Amino acid sequence: MIEGVVFKDLVTHPDERGFFRELIRVTDEFFGEGFGQWSHSLMYPGVIKAWHIHSKQVDWWYVPVGVLKVALHDLRPESPTYRQTMEFLLGENQPARVVRIPPGVAHGCKVLVGPAHLFYITSRVYDPSDEGRIPHDDPQIGYDWLRGPPIK
Repeated sequence: MIEGVVFKDLVTHPDERGFFRELIRVTDEFFGEGFGQWSHSLMYPGVIKAWHIHSKQVDWWYVPVGVLKVALHDLRPESPTYRQTMEFLLGENQPARVVRIPPGVAHGCKVLVGPAHLFYITSRVYDPSDEGRIPHDDPQIGYDWLRGPPIK
């Protein structure tokens, strides 16, 4: 687990009509940095978006449709998890949750089941000066976006 990455498990209230699921409240400690912008990204099967990083902005990600393989890599030198990578799945048939991605943590995703919809809230409005990009095949990160699931 990367320092500062937090998952909020969601409660689903199903009935014969469907379900209700609350994602984030302004009063959640998890949402302490507050609202700047709400965005929606549609991605097709096989699409990979990596790496993206912010120096100031916090992201909260939720995937209601499709499945994303998400990878995070800590690039904060002062962090106890500096240079560590973690991966997890978000979306259908996965635990219902929202993930908080702190500033300084590079993030990317690959659509495993799609199309996939990523809804994300950011703590700040879009600011091009806070939009960092790192090549998907950066040798210092060393993450293989094309690797398949392990053979067991």
